[in-house]
Amino acid sequence: MACRISELVIDSRDPQRLAAFWCEVLGFVVLDIEDDGAVAIGPREGFGGLQPTLVFSPTAEPKTGKLRLHIDVNATDRDQDAELERLLELGARPADVGQTGEESWHVLADPEGNEFCLLRTRLS
Repeated sequence: MACRISELVIDSRDPQRLAAFWCEVLGFVVLDIEDDGAVAIGPREGFGGLQPTLVFSPTAEPKTGKLRLHIDVNATDRDQDAELERLLELGARPADVGQTGEESWHVLADPEGNEFCLLRTRLS
């Protein structure tokens, strides 16, 4: 048997704010808030499902440079343009990581500047 990703841990200056943003983006809910302020979010079914949970861990360190790992998302109930508009309304902003402008995806940043991509393909 192989492993699978169950959680992604993301350092955050404001875990509650970032958790709220990603809950809106992904349709997730808050699953747990630790004593240290870490906030875990995931699908309503809870931990251990097919989708990994995200844990926003508090840090005083500022984000510096481009992330070495980023999240890709796909719209599930609308086309890419409509989803881009929704993500921008939620607080995402365009990000430049050296793309040419010919890509089929949009590079965005969450409220703390973490890059993620909105891909073209709609998933069901």
